[in-house]
Order: sequence, then C-alpha cells, then structure tokens
Amino acid sequence: MHPFISRNIVYPFQEKLLNRPTFPYLKELEKTQWLSRAEIEALQLKKLHTLLNIAKEHCPWHAKRILESGIDLENLTFPELQKLPIMSKTDAQQNGEQMTWQSVPGGAFRYTTGGSSGQPLIFHFGRYRQASDAAGRIRARRWWGVNVGDPEVYLWGAPVELNKTDRIKTIRDRLLNQLVLNAFQMSPDMMSNYLAAIRKFNPKCIYGYASSVALLARFAKETNQKIELPELKVICTTGEPLYDEQRQLISEIFKVPVANEFGSRDIGFTAHENRHHQMLQMSESIIIEILDPQGKPVNPGETGEAVMTGLCSEAQPFIRYRTGDMMKLSPETDKDGRGLHVIEEITGRKTDFLVHQNGSIVHALAAIYVLRETPGVEQFKIIQHDIDQFEIQIVTNPMWTDQAKNSIDQKFKYRFGETCNTEINLVEEILPEASGKIRQVVSKVQTAF
Repeated sequence: MHPFISRNIVYPFQEKLLNRPTFPYLKELEKTQWLSRAEIEALQLKKLHTLLNIAKEHCPWHAKRILESGIDLENLTFPELQKLPIMSKTDAQQNGEQMTWQSVPGGAFRYTTGGSSGQPLIFHFGRYRQASDAAGRIRARRWWGVNVGDPEVYLWGAPVELNKTDRIKTIRDRLLNQLVLNAFQMSPDMMSNYLAAIRKFNPKCIYGYASSVALLARFAKETNQKIELPELKVICTTGEPLYDEQRQLISEIFKVPVANEFGSRDIGFTAHENRHHQMLQMSESIIIEILDPQGKPVNPGETGEAVMTGLCSEAQPFIRYRTGDMMKLSPETDKDGRGLHVIEEITGRKTDFLVHQNGSIVHALAAIYVLRETPGVEQFKIIQHDIDQFEIQIVTNPMWTDQAKNSIDQKFKYRFGETCNTEINLVEEILPEASGKIRQVVSKVQTAF
C-alpha cells in the first residue's frame, strides 16, 4: 500500500471506526510539545483536575480516597496532589471494579498485564488512553523521520497481536504497511527467514523488544549476514531496558540509530527517545513523581521510585500509582526546544530468554503471559534451571485454586515441549537478587546466540 493512502485514508478510517481520537490528539501533541515547561505543567494540572473529578464522580474507590485526603480540587497544585495516598498494584488488583468507569464514552476494555515486578494485574482502559499511546508513538517516530504509513517491521510477541492471524488481520497489516514477525520464535532458521523478509520489505523503522532485536542483530553478525536496508531510518526498542552493548550491536549491524521507549500496559507509553538520545516524557499524558522510600519527593537529579498519574486513564484512573521502576529526572531541557520533561535514567528489570526443548530461543514473555493470565497469582518468578526444568515461585491471593497448577503445567508443556518439568512452589514472598532487584525471569541455560 502506498504510504500516502495508509497515512491519510486507511489509518484515520480505522481510528474513526474504532472511535479512537488518535489523530485529533496527535494534532494537539504536535502543538503542545513546543510549549514552555511552565505551560506544559499548567496543562498537566488542568488535565489532572478533569481526571480527579471523573474519579470522584464515577469511581467509588477513588472517590473515598479523594474525600478523605482533603485535597482542594479547585486550587490544584502539585504539592496539593501529594495529599492523596499512593496507589499500589495490589490496590488495583483487589479494587479494580470499584475503580472502573464502566460507562466511559467509547467503552472500558479489559486487559491483563504482568508488569516488570511479576505481579499480574487485570485493568480497564478506554479509547482516550489508546489514542494517547498511538499518538505519542506517531509523534516520536516523526522525530526520526518516520511517519504513519511508512513500512515498518514489528518483532513482536504479545498474544493480543499474534492470535489474530486471520485474513482480516493480515489485510489490515498490509494496508498499514506493517510486517509482524513473531518474537516468540527465534530459532536460527526463523531468524534467517526474518532477515530475508526484512530485506524484502525494506522498512523505514524496525520496532521490537530490545532483547529480541539485539538477538537478531547478534545472529546476523555471527552468521556473517550483510544487512542493506536503504530506507531504514531508526530501530525503535521497547518492553525492557536497552543496554549499551545492545544499542551498539544493533546500530552496528543495521547501520542506523537506536531509539528506546519506556512504558507499561497499565500506565501507557511514558517516554520516547529523541534524536539527541534524550528520553522525553509524554508530559501531556502522564505526571511523574520521583519519591524516596518514605514517599517524599527526592531532590532534582536523585534516583527514586517513579510514581505516575495517567492523565488519559479515565476508564480506570491510575492516580499516584507506584510503578516499581527506579528513575532519575534530568535538569536538562530538550535540545530541540520542546518543553517536555527529560528523564535521565530508568532502571528496568532485565527479561531473559528461555529455551525450548528443540533448541529454539523463546522470549520470556511467552512464559510470563501464562502466569499473568492465571487467576490467583499475586506475584511470580520463573527460573529455567535446565532445558527441561522450570521452577516457578508463586505468591497467591484468594482467587488461587488447586486446578491452576495443572493449567500452568500444561501451558508450559505447550510452549516449551511436552517433556518439560514445572516445579511450582507456593511461597510467602519473592526474594530479591543480591542487587536488590526482583527479577521476574531467570534463565540458567546457555544459548548459542
């Protein structure tokens, strides 16, 4: 499909059909990014006022906390926001229905996320949140010279995307000039096929999990494959931390810069990297507070836990939400003159690869999805001790049943081979690593690439 048709007809028609205000919000973002920092923060407070009033009127759990906090909604400031108690993932897990505005315009849509800490969460999002994510991504792509409708390869693996492989989905991808490759199937044979498909497609952008793109680059290097993609502008990575050695390898093999993005399913896309490799916050859509262990704001340039408020999360408001991610905000401004906040450092949690019994490399999210979609799983950790031996530590909640063990075992056999063993241990807590981080997935199996 010609990019002009995808950009100006197909994609806008899809968004209008789904009642998502993606392009109106994109038009707004293209203007607001050039506001001064003070003007952007005034915009944040205006949107926060709207969100808090929605939460007060439609979400009983939030309404109670807003009332008890004594926050002055009519004279709202950032210090005034701090009167509200911090919201945890457990709060959202246990009170989701009391937080959800089911009759939100456009509808409330159910989703499940595992988050980087291994605590599954079922939540609802609306069309405005979807539009914020899509518009934010489009804007960030434009920073790199990539626009809607330009050919783009997705190295992806979320079941939502990969289960819809029927004719309609295939036609839609083609109309939007998107080629989707399965990041859950990264055997040497598949990676050779992927590289051939990417050469033929000649994309302007490649988008995927940081570790999956790095794995593909490493395979190309080890097998001496020459990558010539004359239209390629940028590699965009997501879903996990991008390490310096991964960035260097990807850029070396594909001969273009690498831009990372940061976000989560529950909060949404939070930040995107600009051409100067600054991580710019989606300031129009999200408020970020950086707090110390006592819940107090840290000084500028200091590291603390990121507590976020999703300004587009009216379907199920996430207000002062503990993300579990450690972050440091930068005193710098955007080098191109935007007023968006700059994030200096994000400490994520590494997602390891797992290995199928046939030797194929499987992205860890293939296992994570099994746990996060199992009722009763409060928190989990997956350890692959050997190619056929998995240990799964689970902290349960009252929704857990004995049948869940058998379900998990069968799903692991389906994903990793019929003879794999899953030792499921119910524990009181998941202990951190020596570094102090809680790793959701640990693989002790050596891989060729």
